[in-house]
Amino acid sequence: MTETATTQVPTFSPMLAYENAGAAIAFLTEAFGFTETMRLVGDDGRIGHAELSYGNGKIMLVDFDRGYQGPRHHAETCAAARQWLDNPYVVNGVYVVVEDVEAHFKRAEAAGATMLSGIEEGVPGKLYRAADPEGQRWMFNQPPAPS
Repeated sequence: MTETATTQVPTFSPMLAYENAGAAIAFLTEAFGFTETMRLVGDDGRIGHAELSYGNGKIMLVDFDRGYQGPRHHAETCAAARQWLDNPYVVNGVYVVVEDVEAHFKRAEAAGATMLSGIEEGVPGKLYRAADPEGQRWMFNQPPAPS
């Protein structure tokens, strides 16, 4: 793979299912600053594939209709899911590097993200954790400046 191809195409991309991918895309772009780069809509109006970018990374989303429930919805009827979500940590989720974690936190909070933590400082730099409206979890990190 050439250097150009490496910088243009992420080596991996999380794929997330949503009950309502259109609403998720609207939220993720407003709250977390993603940019929608692709949306394929089927004859039934459902999103069969969408891509959002942030920095040099991307995520893929889909409306999954075969009985899928997002984490928050699933927790309404499943004790194990409720227990899994009853903590502020990102057990399963997406990790994103940001340039200004304070500004990113304020943007996400203003847009209605569920803030799972305040901004914390430690070995990985400054970070916070949040959930989107369907309960998918996200960690945003501003690594320390190189010394």
